[in-house]
Amino acid sequence: MLDRIPLEAFRVFDAASRHMNFSRAGRELNITQAAVSRRIKTLEDHLGSPLFSRRGKNLELTPQGERLSQRVRASLDYLEESLEPFRGATGQAISIAASGSVSHLWLGTRLREFGKENPGISIRLLTSDSPSELASENNDLVILYSTGDHPRWHLIPLMAEELAPVASPDYLASRGLDAATLTPQALAALDLIDYDRFNANWVSFQQWFERTGAATRGTRLRPRYTFSTYVMAIDAALRGDGVALGSIGLISEHIDDGRLLVLGGKTLATGYGYYLGLPRNRPSRDEVLRLHAALGKST
Repeated sequence: MLDRIPLEAFRVFDAASRHMNFSRAGRELNITQAAVSRRIKTLEDHLGSPLFSRRGKNLELTPQGERLSQRVRASLDYLEESLEPFRGATGQAISIAASGSVSHLWLGTRLREFGKENPGISIRLLTSDSPSELASENNDLVILYSTGDHPRWHLIPLMAEELAPVASPDYLASRGLDAATLTPQALAALDLIDYDRFNANWVSFQQWFERTGAATRGTRLRPRYTFSTYVMAIDAALRGDGVALGSIGLISEHIDDGRLLVLGGKTLATGYGYYLGLPRNRPSRDEVLRLHAALGKST
């Protein structure tokens, strides 16, 4: 059906449904009231349903018109947001990309602080666990899980990855456990909270136990819970559901305020970390450099 309806008719219908007046809709779109009326009639003919009804001088949407108005408005809003990255540089938002775990656990609070100090700067955050999306040169800044080198991005370190089991005080208290004295064998018997590895370089509990020497290769762990994202695993640990594998830099705020405790004495430095990137092949705007400096100092 869509291939038979002029797309302009939807813009005219949206304006008419917002103004509830064909003349005002025409003035917004720089067309005549008669042209608005013709386009609405064409749309109604294609759909086979009336979209407006008249009660005296008042114009009202029919039930079919109300449903279509909501869908057309949502579609136009989505298109407007999708075009944002293609706008000119004047007043352009800073586009920064980071993984879901970095965005939720570390970056969000720092962007809020930067926004309070720089109310005139807009920020657009892309959250993705796809390496290609994160490293896209459409972004002004990126935070990459890396060893520190990238052909298109000049990287500075934010935090090295250090992994250790963590749990809430309530979980430990309910089992009469002491965080400092837990052995690897005792840890393996607890309610482990794991997450799906979508990157071969990510480390979950199986690899952590093997690489710290707490378990021999080939010994298969059976986590109590496995979530699709790392953030969900940490949230479960905060609720007291069990023991998660904490990336110490990412969850430092939860450790500092005592909501999560590091268990045992073994940690694993993976050789990877989180790095803040500026593009190598183009200059960055002043506001981008300002956010880059703020994030670089907040580690």
